[in-house]
Amino acid sequence: WLTSECCFSAVKCSQLNLTLSFSLPSFVSFPTVCVLYTQGIANREWREFGRTEVIDNTLNPDFVRKFIMDYFFEERQNLRFDLRIVITLFFFSVFCFFFLSVFSSGIPGKKCGTVIIRAEELSNCRVRSVMLQFCGNKLDKKDFFGKSDPFLVFYRSNEDGLSIKVEVYDWDRDGGHDFIGEFSTSYREMCRSQSQFHVYEVLPVLLPCSSDWQVTLLSCLVDTELSFLDYIRGGMLLTCVLLCCYVWGAGNPSQPTSLHYMSPYQLNDYAVALRAIGEIIQDYDSDKLFPALGFGAKLPPDGRVSHEFPLNGNPQNPYCSGIDGVMEAYYQSLKSVRLYGPTHFSPVINHVARYASAVTDGSQYFILLIISDGVITDMAQTKESIVNAASLPMSIIIVGVGPAEFDEMIELDGDEERISSQGRCAERDIVQFVPFRDYIDRRGNHILSMARLAKEVLAEIPDQFLSYMRTRGIKPGPQPPPYTPCPPPAIHPLHTRRVSRI
Repeated sequence: WLTSECCFSAVKCSQLNLTLSFSLPSFVSFPTVCVLYTQGIANREWREFGRTEVIDNTLNPDFVRKFIMDYFFEERQNLRFDLRIVITLFFFSVFCFFFLSVFSSGIPGKKCGTVIIRAEELSNCRVRSVMLQFCGNKLDKKDFFGKSDPFLVFYRSNEDGLSIKVEVYDWDRDGGHDFIGEFSTSYREMCRSQSQFHVYEVLPVLLPCSSDWQVTLLSCLVDTELSFLDYIRGGMLLTCVLLCCYVWGAGNPSQPTSLHYMSPYQLNDYAVALRAIGEIIQDYDSDKLFPALGFGAKLPPDGRVSHEFPLNGNPQNPYCSGIDGVMEAYYQSLKSVRLYGPTHFSPVINHVARYASAVTDGSQYFILLIISDGVITDMAQTKESIVNAASLPMSIIIVGVGPAEFDEMIELDGDEERISSQGRCAERDIVQFVPFRDYIDRRGNHILSMARLAKEVLAEIPDQFLSYMRTRGIKPGPQPPPYTPCPPPAIHPLHTRRVSRI
């Protein structure tokens, strides 16, 4: 047992409880079991994670056994649910992305029936503090002339952190406190006292017999912190703006030595970074439309240099449909523009900041992804832009590609020293920089390289997002009601609006 000043110590994690139920066609009436598989990052192989109990003949199996899984925003966690009959004949399977089971109120199936996946975040992952109020009754007094002055000492089990032992002492001025007795409880048991009193019998250790000594738990107030998933389920949108550098130092895209080389066999570093981050972010955006921009290139037909041009060539509608649309626009742009320079970050940071400043209710958060290989040539203006953007609902990810040292980009990261400009410090750290070369798989496994890169650059986004919401006192929106297959569910609010267009 370890002594503890708090009754419960929070664990910084995100865990989800997945509950499954199915609605099957009328010709199916067999005992069924559901098997959950997870997909490996490097080899993409499916591995069994767990399985439910077997439910006898019913068209609507509602499984009791739950799957408890860790949730990571920065990873693409693919899940597969196989529903099988117990005579081992394969019936049908359901494939989904882990995020979708969190995002949706439920996921209707096709053809073979309906599956409802309910995801609930475990509350013990988010407990910040627990306030307990006790009172004593008939507690033994250890001083001949004085009254009983009891106080409690709490211990938690080193094994599970949830079992609690409470020792009761009679306070003495000289510090020689007298032991009265002890009782045991648990975090879960105390939480039930939010709705009812709980009386504990205090037992002396040397004389393990019943006594009239009692301690009553009058109230238990649990303070839980809001999580990133609370805002996602409440309708918050993540809008990712993708920005590519088109300076001449990257080399001719038709040459294998170029960082923009369009190989028919593998992705270049720019393409790997775009796909790695875009594939994860797109699942948090209801319409999956990406504003994709470039800077540092000469544009046709007059050859003027632009520092915020749309990759798809349409200034009125710079949106690309999904990450595949972004990749297509990126490759097409390399055929039409001319790499030039210089490397200016501030124009696009200011561009995104203008739209972020219009969102004050927490309904939308912007992520600007900058992929660059050059030395920043507007460092002072970029610092000022970042300081201004730090008070807005946005984060900036910078991925450095190529062999450069990236000293300026490391300085913008602000991990060691907060960015400042003209005597003003950034309100919060909103920049994450990583050199792409540190995450390349040396065996040429681009899938593994993308997973490593995404994990590193996206890991800080939830904390940056929450820091903005906390300082502004913004609460999550109401969560949608649980999905029911009949009647058809109401349209989720995420599918009916977009707050701010780039």
